[in-house]
Amino acid sequence: MAQPNYQYEKRQKDLAKKKKKEEKLQQRKALKAGTPPAENAEPAPAMKDTPTE
Repeated sequence: MAQPNYQYEKRQKDLAKKKKKEEKLQQRKALKAGTPPAENAEPAPAMKDTPTE
C-alpha cells in the first residue's frame, strides 16, 4: 500500500491559504479604492483528469 505524501498535502494547504489571503487583500484594496469587489466573477474551471467532449 502506498504511503501518504504529507509534504504534498501541506504544500497544497499552504498554497490554498496563501491564495485566499491574497484574494482578501485584493478585496480590501478594492473597497478602499471605491470599486466593489468582484464577487460574481466565476473562478477558473478546475482541471479534470477526463476530457469532456
